[in-house]
Amino acid sequence: MLTIQAQSNIPTDFGTFSVYAFSEHEDNWNPHLVWVAENTDFSRTVNVRFHSECITGEVFHSRKCECGQQLDAAMKYMSENGGMIIYLRQEGRNIGIINKLRAYALQEKGFDTVEANLKLGLPADGRDFGVAVEMLNLLNVKEINLMTNNPEKLKSLENSGIMLNQRIPLEIESNETNEGYLSKKKDYFGHLLEKV
Repeated sequence: MLTIQAQSNIPTDFGTFSVYAFSEHEDNWNPHLVWVAENTDFSRTVNVRFHSECITGEVFHSRKCECGQQLDAAMKYMSENGGMIIYLRQEGRNIGIINKLRAYALQEKGFDTVEANLKLGLPADGRDFGVAVEMLNLLNVKEINLMTNNPEKLKSLENSGIMLNQRIPLEIESNETNEGYLSKKKDYFGHLLEKV
């Protein structure tokens, strides 16, 4: 069972956030994190982003995805409008950085993002958004606006006891490197993308 292991306030380029570390054990070095903007009221409808870790995009600014830009946009939005980012330690659609790099190597040989994962014997998308719902429940959040393009994140709220008020789109302009990746997200996973 997840519990809050630590909490602290962190000033960022986008404003100050109250950050909670959630894990089953206090010695977990990779806990899920919840970043809550200063002007957030849990008793009202809360703006929420489920965001899965992407070290290549967020830290090293990879152009193969739009994850870093999505995280920046979400932090800016939450800081300005109130809300939280649930940061899930599910690197590479939950296959981990080593397998993600192996999948990238296969993509260099012509496989797309889904084909590469499947060729490695891994799921096309192995993420679990139920853990984000669990954290919302632990924080006593009852009603949310969910910032996402992913229908699976919307489905994760069904029968959760948390009311989904509306979806907030979070679409980033493609570049010459990630156009195929974004097209696959739209065509295979059904992501709600209008600019692709």
